[in-house]
Amino acid sequence: MRQFGLFYRKEMLEMARSYKWIWVPMVFLLLGVMQPVTTYYMPEILKHAGNMPAGTIITMPTPTAGEVLAQTLNQFGTIGVLVLVLSMMGIVSGERQSGVTSLIFTKPVSFISYMTAKWASMLTLTVAAFAFGYAGACYYTIQLIGSLDVGTVIQAGFMYLLWFVFVISVLLLISAWLPNSAGVAFTTMAFIMLLSFGTSLLSRYLSWSPSRLSTIASEILTKVETMSSVGPVLWISLCSVLICVMLAVYRMQSQESISAKA
Repeated sequence: MRQFGLFYRKEMLEMARSYKWIWVPMVFLLLGVMQPVTTYYMPEILKHAGNMPAGTIITMPTPTAGEVLAQTLNQFGTIGVLVLVLSMMGIVSGERQSGVTSLIFTKPVSFISYMTAKWASMLTLTVAAFAFGYAGACYYTIQLIGSLDVGTVIQAGFMYLLWFVFVISVLLLISAWLPNSAGVAFTTMAFIMLLSFGTSLLSRYLSWSPSRLSTIASEILTKVETMSSVGPVLWISLCSVLICVMLAVYRMQSQESISAKA
């Protein structure tokens, strides 16, 4: 436990030195605020956009507060995921390239403590950034669009946060396997995109997929009945997170054992 604490503090300090504690939450806040503000002022934006015939009347259906917040989550699911992947893509592979891991594991260090501390630091940043952006989105949605049900907002936020936890767990695993940070980012994004596309294309057969978490979150906010039970999706997602972390630990241990023999 002491080793875990030391590695966790190290990761948090490195994130602070690279200003990730500033720019990652700020990007999420910008994404969260942008959707309700844009939705509210869209008629005025179109009105002053120019190239409109004289006397043109623009009428747009007013979305509900839940729909606006669901659209905000869609922004998190595209740009937000990309930001998280780019900010954390070198969390393991970067240290392997620089030779830091070789120095660390010359001492009796627990591989479990090392990898779980990295995962915990990734989780801390993800939770903080998402909470920051989600809170901003909720505030401006309430101020500009309408009221929100607190229970619904919390349920949807939990579902979407679990999707982010799955994403960073996959990122940790791929970072443990690939030595190049750019390759880690590309492979992670490709896997997430393929999983999401496959789930939407074969929703009948992949109703248990972790990517369903983002859809379920939007369905909760828009009061749409889910096509499948939430329980299996939650269990599969949590088990997938655990498996990814375990495989990352195993890969790191195997890699260092081969390096030590060489």
